[in-house]
Amino acid sequence: MIGQSVRRIFHDNPLNPMVDNAKNFESTPKPQSPELLSPAGNWDCARAAVENGADAIYFGLAGFNARMRADNFTTADLPELMKYLHQRNVRGYVTMNTLIFADEMESAKAQLRAIIEADVDAAIVQDIGLCRMIRSISPDFPIHASTQMTITSSAGIRFAEMLGCQLVVMARECSLKELESIKKDLKQDPAVDGEEMPLEVFVHGALCVAYSGQCLTSEALGGRSANRGECAQACRMPYDLIKDGKSIPLGDQKYLLSPQDLAGLPALPELVRLRMSSLKIEGRLKTPEYVANVTRVYRQAVDQITESPHLATGEGQRLFENSKYDLEMAFSRGLYTGWFNGIDNQKLVHARFGKKRGVYLGRIQSIQGDGFTIETKQPVKAGDGVVIDQGNPDKAEQGGRLFKVTSLHQNAPEEKNKQRLRLFFQHDRLNTEQLNVGDRIWKTSDPALERKLRQSARRESKPSGTPISIVVKGTPGHRLEVVAHHPTGNTVHIFSSAEIQSALKRPLDEGTLRKQFGRLGNTNFQLDQVSFKCKGPCMLPVSELNRMRREMVSQLSELPSEGSRWQLRSTSACTEPRFPETHQSLSDLSPQLIPLVR
Repeated sequence: MIGQSVRRIFHDNPLNPMVDNAKNFESTPKPQSPELLSPAGNWDCARAAVENGADAIYFGLAGFNARMRADNFTTADLPELMKYLHQRNVRGYVTMNTLIFADEMESAKAQLRAIIEADVDAAIVQDIGLCRMIRSISPDFPIHASTQMTITSSAGIRFAEMLGCQLVVMARECSLKELESIKKDLKQDPAVDGEEMPLEVFVHGALCVAYSGQCLTSEALGGRSANRGECAQACRMPYDLIKDGKSIPLGDQKYLLSPQDLAGLPALPELVRLRMSSLKIEGRLKTPEYVANVTRVYRQAVDQITESPHLATGEGQRLFENSKYDLEMAFSRGLYTGWFNGIDNQKLVHARFGKKRGVYLGRIQSIQGDGFTIETKQPVKAGDGVVIDQGNPDKAEQGGRLFKVTSLHQNAPEEKNKQRLRLFFQHDRLNTEQLNVGDRIWKTSDPALERKLRQSARRESKPSGTPISIVVKGTPGHRLEVVAHHPTGNTVHIFSSAEIQSALKRPLDEGTLRKQFGRLGNTNFQLDQVSFKCKGPCMLPVSELNRMRREMVSQLSELPSEGSRWQLRSTSACTEPRFPETHQSLSDLSPQLIPLVR
């Protein structure tokens, strides 16, 4: 009842700028196939995401985002970036997912105005005060509640809705069972009108050891706040464990706070079944090759799952096993399903290292000359990069490019997937005297895969043409008229230079018009609908139809740009508190109500 009452106070108050026109907000699309959302720390990463199947990207600007170490974009980049994305039917979200200080309010407001004017599709927000600011300058610009808000329940989702949010990014710590329970609660809530709130979940990438938005470790240890985009990653450092004043021997497990990376592929079928609206990949500090690799893997998996509504048990695990090599080569501190299947701290944190490793090949079986022997199931070839793990990842480790790989013998049939290999390095590249039988070997680089990914990241697909609908009107003895409708609502009218003749054999029909006016391959347009409204058997030379098509393209190209879809108030809807104009004694004043909103 309290939750419903609070919700009613927010939504029934016409003076509340946070929820102005709340029921008319445009929500993030919720297709049968969930949105695949990829990270973009720079232009190359944005292209890599688009070319490998992302439905949307998220990116930061020079200020107010949780990845200040990324290259990021500028407000001057926004028009070109959003044009590039929208021409390819990809959405773009700006991260403003940090806490804002009082002396930064005007700067934040200026950045928000630039974002809205550039037709960005949504802002991902942590600071609830920023939600109020957005609503004060735009009644309809979409807000996504960041995972930094630490929303883990249906009550948190309702609160985000009160703030005017159109989508909630759930905390990474939510399990599948908890997500299902939350969805059930939302459906049963009598206070929820219409469609329930779209939910977004992280499916791949780095995991924090603490709830996002609640970790103060970096701030406490080095004065760099994660809530200001300056996380120093204290969780990736080695630690000593002290109990009752005595140091506990840890062996090679000193990275006590460093979780493995999230790989949600095994949980993907269940997430689709639960109708999660968006699946998010972490990694705005990663390379274009990482973005290309992981986006491609999840694009293929999502498409396969949505095309197969009745998946067998374990299908997600099979998808993961088929893609594990590529995901580990992209970036891996070890891959795990995170909290999706509940809490298992021993699996979540293996504590052996806190940095990228790659694909595990096996252990050294013997050492000789400029190399050593291993037994592995993984592909290995000359030119691949490897590192030798002796249990001290905080110290310099040996490794490098393989000079030669030789196969020693064919294994028994039951071990057909394994191969015994001798790995050689260039002369003097390896100090074999420091190696030990049993040392772990990791493959850190695959040049062939990297070349393939670079090619996909650099490939630039053709923009999707703006859909144009045409209405064709005419009567023999009069000129043919073509009315072309642009999605912005603008129209252009083109008339034939000659009168229509009565056709004796092949009158104009919809098919002919679609063929001639659909030849828009080298333009920014594509033909959508054709409405044929000619009276009588009409005939016009093909050359004249082609001329009319060219004139149509010319006129359409001269139309003014669409501009922003979002309303933008010229002044803020939030006014300052009004105080008495003159100082009078309290006895002379009538009772007054002074609203103070923080």
